[in-house]
Amino acid sequence: MRHGEGGAHISKKQLAEEGETARQLLDKAKGEMDFAEHGSDSGREPILRVRGLVKHYPLTQGIVIRKQVGAVKAVDGVDFDLGQGETLGIVGESGCGKSTVARMLVNLERPTAGEIRYKGEDITKLSGRALKAVRRNIQMVFQDPYTSLNPRMTVGDIIGEPYEIHPEVAPKGSRRQKVQELLDVVGLNPEYINRYPHQFSGGQRQRIGIARGLALRPEVIVADEPVSALDVSVQAQVVNLLENLQNEFDLSYVFIAHDLSIVRHISDRVGVMYLGRIVEIGSDAEIYDHPTHPYTQALLSAVPVPDPEAREHRERIILSGDVPSPANPPSGCRFRTRCWKAQERCALEVPLLAVPAEFRLDDSPAAHDSACHFAEEKQVVP
Repeated sequence: MRHGEGGAHISKKQLAEEGETARQLLDKAKGEMDFAEHGSDSGREPILRVRGLVKHYPLTQGIVIRKQVGAVKAVDGVDFDLGQGETLGIVGESGCGKSTVARMLVNLERPTAGEIRYKGEDITKLSGRALKAVRRNIQMVFQDPYTSLNPRMTVGDIIGEPYEIHPEVAPKGSRRQKVQELLDVVGLNPEYINRYPHQFSGGQRQRIGIARGLALRPEVIVADEPVSALDVSVQAQVVNLLENLQNEFDLSYVFIAHDLSIVRHISDRVGVMYLGRIVEIGSDAEIYDHPTHPYTQALLSAVPVPDPEAREHRERIILSGDVPSPANPPSGCRFRTRCWKAQERCALEVPLLAVPAEFRLDDSPAAHDSACHFAEEKQVVP
């Protein structure tokens, strides 16, 4: 301990927090300077820029008088850029906050703090007509193709419903033709326009959901695990469809999934989330072939390997313990309670999402953002 003004005691923890705050401010200023000079990480001008995104759900007690006693920190400080025509994959185990991020991007959830900038404008502060105009350009494909479609509406009504909200996109006389064109674009027979959702398979329903997302000709599509409920053969068809649509309409994707192989196939960059924060982000080759964060390495080591010989020689990383509760996350690094590299510093300091110091002078693929005090490159997938 040391004495501050007025003889007050300042603990090691307070010193660490002060130093961490200063480092965060310096890193933020550096990041904004780099962004102003070079644009996004992928070298493209970002269409979407997320900074300090936070979503806390209050925990309350009482029946007559409700009092907040805590909060579930579903998302707690997420930063990333999405370039024009780029696909950003987001992976992580269940409960890490992926879907909450997706819902905030399309304004289905209001953030507790932070900003989401679409073409330089912070959409978290918009409402009314301004928000309606932005929502036209940022659409979402939902996870479950069975519950995301209204069973009482025909396919034509489901896909054409966005035109009721944005009539300037398609006059009433041309809406049926546009819906049929969209059905054709996603690989369905235009004559199915009068059918109901229960008359389609899961893959066909997801194609209908994609067609609905394309109806307003958006620039950004947030796909929240769009293939997790589908068979493997159908997954490939839907992923190939998304890639073809991206090339045809110059779309930008935020693609959320559990399947690491699908994310690598479709993504230009990949962000790994753990307990409400992104712990590592980089190109697909950097994340899969040169991971530096222990959690990413553990995640990749769990991927099944089809080659028996390679499987025998791979190192399997098995984590101990359970994922901490987002209502009471660990201090410092959130992964430290399950990490084999954890030291005292990990409990005191929150690691910054930045290029680790030991790789900053290198031109190697390991020189990408990783939120770890002891980041180290490790080849996990043979």
